[in-house]
Amino acid sequence: MKAKTLFLILVSVLCVSTGSAQKNNKKIIITGTVQDASGFPIGNAIVMIDGNNTSTVTDSKGAYTIKIKPTVQRIGIFTFANGIKEEAIEGRTEINFKFGTSAPVQQTDQEIKPGDEGVNTGYNYIKEKNLTNEARKIDGTNKKYASYTSIVDMIVREVAGVKYTSSGFVIQNSKDFFGSVPALLVVNGVPVNDISGISPSTVESIEVLKGTSAAIYGTRAYGGVILIKTKISN
Repeated sequence: MKAKTLFLILVSVLCVSTGSAQKNNKKIIITGTVQDASGFPIGNAIVMIDGNNTSTVTDSKGAYTIKIKPTVQRIGIFTFANGIKEEAIEGRTEINFKFGTSAPVQQTDQEIKPGDEGVNTGYNYIKEKNLTNEARKIDGTNKKYASYTSIVDMIVREVAGVKYTSSGFVIQNSKDFFGSVPALLVVNGVPVNDISGISPSTVESIEVLKGTSAAIYGTRAYGGVILIKTKISN
């Protein structure tokens, strides 16, 4: 009789312990939104857990939902255009992200030296030698570009990592879960869909922005930006 009673007590303790362990291991649901510096939603942003990528991405409205273990400490967001932003969870179940932009650096030198030429990052001009991310400028007035008859060839041959596909210019093989992501094209400050009609002889400058350099243009610049200024601006 005593043995039976002891057995029942042990079973009860085991059940309680198992129930507590299951409760402690219950996953937590975290939701939130992801926006760029202008407040626009960022779609296809990858959700990271403790520095590791997951299969969860934001939808077209920049929203995400993910289940995590109670032991997870940090949640982050990765986008090709904006980089990585992380937050400590600290018991929260709703965590929103908004990417910002770097502070501009003013060009104040009166004499322009090699490597000091300005590059338009979308918000200001920065010396090429001070850039910590990738940006490339083509001076269209340089005579060495006079031999080009196509602006497409001019960009592809002069800027490393840029190729031209059926979807447009692709910078550094930029991709998302649906395939290649074409660069945003901006001519004289106006976004356009095609630049094939622009003659190289009319180009004053071409600037190719990649990564965080293109962040100021928001989600439209997910694949980078190609800025073109013609000699006769509108």
